[in-house]
Amino acid sequence: MTWYVFDYGEVICGRTDALPELAATLGADLAEFEPHYWAHRDAYDRGASDLEYWGAVGEALGVPVDESTSDTLTRIDIEGWSRLDPASLELVTSLAESGASLALLSNAPSSFARFAERQDWARHFRVRVFSGDVGVAKPDEEIFELLLARLDAQAGECVFFDDRQSNVDGAKAVGLRAHLWQGTETAVRAGASVPSAP
Repeated sequence: MTWYVFDYGEVICGRTDALPELAATLGADLAEFEPHYWAHRDAYDRGASDLEYWGAVGEALGVPVDESTSDTLTRIDIEGWSRLDPASLELVTSLAESGASLALLSNAPSSFARFAERQDWARHFRVRVFSGDVGVAKPDEEIFELLLARLDAQAGECVFFDDRQSNVDGAKAVGLRAHLWQGTETAVRAGASVPSAP
């Protein structure tokens, strides 16, 4: 059996558009805020709490962040990553309806994971692994091994799509058939397409 494993950010959804609002919430300029948003993201994706993450960003900017502010920032951040790419959603929906085995492997904090699993699109994925829940993240070998264990699959049975070359390389190192995402045509070229009706 072949599993088609999708990343979420910038594959299923578009790039976040929330950074200006997040910066404004902290009273910071976007150019000052954005580097810190990304610099602390890896720890957040690996299990840091919302307050730990936003507190670290705030500290870098010289702005104290309490729990209420952290909750507000988390809400805005989740909204920013919740806008689905229509073509990707159509592909995933069609694949699921055709009986394909789909899984999601996302570097994302646990707060986003709880939001995502309540969304209608999540039902298309038989298995969903979020890095914040398991404490490891792509491109580390450990998260791919964990995925394979949950799928009860061999690496060669998994076709993986991700928008970051480092994650593609990490997946290939474990033996997954990994492809750099450049739109839905990437999946079609890799064989993840719905058979045409006779």
